[in-house]
Order: sequence, then structure tokens, then C-alpha cells
Amino acid sequence: MGTKVVLYTDGSARGNPDGPGGYGAVLQFTDSRGNLHEKEMSAGYRRTTNNRMELMAAIAGLEALNRPCQVELYSDSKYLTDAFNQHWIQGWVKRGWKKADKSPVKNIDLWKRLLQAMEPHEVEYKWVKGHDGQAGNERCDRLATQAADGDDLLEDNEVR
Repeated sequence: MGTKVVLYTDGSARGNPDGPGGYGAVLQFTDSRGNLHEKEMSAGYRRTTNNRMELMAAIAGLEALNRPCQVELYSDSKYLTDAFNQHWIQGWVKRGWKKADKSPVKNIDLWKRLLQAMEPHEVEYKWVKGHDGQAGNERCDRLATQAADGDDLLEDNEVR
């Protein structure tokens, strides 16, 4: 598998579940000469949820990769990390996007987009405690909140 990449992600929503929100993502990799490369991504939305922004951060980071990579994805979202580490997503897909209690999974549009973005990569999801001084997570939190508080907010047409 290709280049090793570290991806930090975070999502934010003001007045969750119906306020403005944003995501932040930071990609890092070291080239063959030992030089560190970084790319920051963020966007804000008029009306969204925290969970949707957590998913969008992961999607944005993975969609920015232009070749297959080994990705360590760090997130403070148990919603995101547990979906993969606890194998919830396999059950959801198997049950036609229903949870174990037969209720519909929320944010199916983004889960499907995330699965597609992951396809060419090997992705390992790692949970980090939020607001605990982890530099990558803190940086993404700042990007996400700045995006949520920005002026050029996008529409999240799937939020309910």
C-alpha cells in the first residue's frame, strides 16, 4: 500500500442539531526526503449537525488523497470511530441501513460517501479525547469552529 498519511478530523455545530456547523481536517505525510507536508481543509454550513460535520471532515480528508494510501485517521467522535472499530457499519449495510433495533441509520448519504472515499485506502480509525491538548485535534477544532462562524456558509440539504 502507498504513502503513510495521518489525517486529523473534527466537526462542530452551533446549536446542534439545527445551527450552523463546520468541519476541519489536516492531512500530514512525510515524503521520501523526510519533508513533512500538510494540507488543511475546512468548510462551514448554515444548518447541520455535529455528527454530519464529523463525517464530512473524514470525507474531505480522504477525498483529497490522489493515490492509495495507508491512513491513520484521528477523531474525537465515537460516532465515527466506533462505526468502524465496533463494526457497526458492516451490520448497517447488511441490514439495508438499519440499526440493530431496526430503526433507520441517520446520515446514510454521508456514510455511503465515506465508504466510497475509503475504498482505495487502508484506513485505521483512532479515537482521541476531544479538547485534551492533542495538537492535531485542537487544530481541527479551531478550523471547524472558524468555518462554522464564517460568512460563506454552504447548504446541507440532507439535514433533518
